[in-house]
Amino acid sequence: MSHSPFSVQVEPRYLADQSSPKDNIYTFSYTITVTNTGSVAAQLIARHWLINDASGHPQEVKGLGVIGQQPLLAPGESFRYTSGCRLQAASGTMHGSFFVVTEEGERFDVPVPMFVLEADIGGTPVSRVLH
Repeated sequence: MSHSPFSVQVEPRYLADQSSPKDNIYTFSYTITVTNTGSVAAQLIARHWLINDASGHPQEVKGLGVIGQQPLLAPGESFRYTSGCRLQAASGTMHGSFFVVTEEGERFDVPVPMFVLEADIGGTPVSRVLH
């Protein structure tokens, strides 16, 4: 397959009430919307995240499904979920992929572009997706 028949949108958010900057704990949520833009139903089987914070503490997360689910998406259908992570610095980046299998048995990775996690400390939260 020359390109992924899925689109991914990311909305990161800093969670000040679950963070403790004096202890270098910065908590973020991210809402992911995955849309099947192809012509065949496909199931999201697994996720793989690479998370880096500005202080140089990398994290790698792999697992089955998302939030305990492995949604089957018909053409045109979307699945939206919210999850989170903690960093040891006020900013960082995150990117990864979803492993998907179509009803026809085709297997592929859906890339998730790098996005920025940035704490809102006395200002306006910043949400950016890097291309």
